[in-house]
Amino acid sequence: MTAESILILYLLFFAGELIFENILSFLNIRNIQRYSDAVPEDFRDCVDLNLHRKQGEYTKAHLRWDIVSSICSGGFVLLIVLSGALGRLDLLIGKLALPQYIHGIIYLFSVTLIFRIFSLPFSIYSQFVIENRYGFNTTTGKLFTIDLIKGLALSAILAFPILYGTFRFIDAFPDYWWLYTFIFITLVQLVISIIYPLIIAPLFNKFTPLEDGPLKDTLTALARKLSFRTRGIFVMDGSRRSRHSNAYFTGLGKSKRIVLFDTLINSLTEDQVTAVLSHEIGHEKRRHVLKRLAVSSMFLLLGLYIISLLMGSGPLFSAFGFSGTSPYGIFVILMFCASPFTFMLTPLMTAWSRKHEYDADRFAVNAMGGAEGLKSGLITLSKENLSNLTPHKLYSFYHYSHPTLSERISAMEKTAEEIRGGEGI
Repeated sequence: MTAESILILYLLFFAGELIFENILSFLNIRNIQRYSDAVPEDFRDCVDLNLHRKQGEYTKAHLRWDIVSSICSGGFVLLIVLSGALGRLDLLIGKLALPQYIHGIIYLFSVTLIFRIFSLPFSIYSQFVIENRYGFNTTTGKLFTIDLIKGLALSAILAFPILYGTFRFIDAFPDYWWLYTFIFITLVQLVISIIYPLIIAPLFNKFTPLEDGPLKDTLTALARKLSFRTRGIFVMDGSRRSRHSNAYFTGLGKSKRIVLFDTLINSLTEDQVTAVLSHEIGHEKRRHVLKRLAVSSMFLLLGLYIISLLMGSGPLFSAFGFSGTSPYGIFVILMFCASPFTFMLTPLMTAWSRKHEYDADRFAVNAMGGAEGLKSGLITLSKENLSNLTPHKLYSFYHYSHPTLSERISAMEKTAEEIRGGEGI
């Protein structure tokens, strides 16, 4: 293929993704407006009309801003690609006469930093305007800036050895560098998974052991009952940044721990927190995390192999403004091409994720001996987080990694009926 045909193909896929996702956002906005005058039947006993409308307005505010952000970001990407800026930046860094590996790393960092700076105003508006308007934001400008600096520094520290190692493999093993790089990155990811809860996460949040009391006794007994080995139950100061709630488990091996947002503990009853935690343990017991890691690794290996096939394609580099091929330029091209050429796979991944959520819900309902705790907990979290109760079916099918609340409740009630009928799991 010629450089021109490659560029046209890229622009078609890029435009297709941008238009499709914005159409979904418009459909979701219209769906919210369509059902704004009546609470869905499944929630009329627990959600009043004013709250339902507020949930819709909050979702629409983010959807509208997402549309603006995507159009502006899309225009910026086109400007970078069509102007040849990627190639000119490469030549500019080349004037510094740096060692090849360092040149490549600085080039990749520079491209990433440019887009991070461009996206910053959109993140600021979302955090300090939309989230403020609906009472969720608790982040100060100082904390936001510190988080930003820490995040950039951490990304650079973690990315440097990965990129340096990759470039060394390309030089040392030109035919099979992609396989050695895959093994290397996989090992690094495993190390990060182990140290994340111990070193990385505490850089951003404070984690304190759950204080002694009925809740800790109940959760500890639950973990013991479900044979979930953990190094402890910790409370994270999520309220420093937002009033949104969450719970999760993190780490591998001896670093594995349960984490509860302080906002979650303040919002839910003991029975509800226990049910939510049962759901999270369900993910671990059903090996969902390992399955996702396996699939992620498969895509990583495939992606590296594809890169190895394209690395010597002069027309591809020319289409994106480079004067010649380079081992680092191909990774920048991948940054631009990955989403447009793979967005049609998104529904497959979200459907798989929703299947895992159903499975974890089923596990929790069986562990709790009924659906009431998890059902009421999810409804409370939905109300507290102003979750949209009436998403457009196509939008949720494409974007939602979790089933809609009504779908989850229906499935949980079915599982509870099976338990009462003696079926269970």
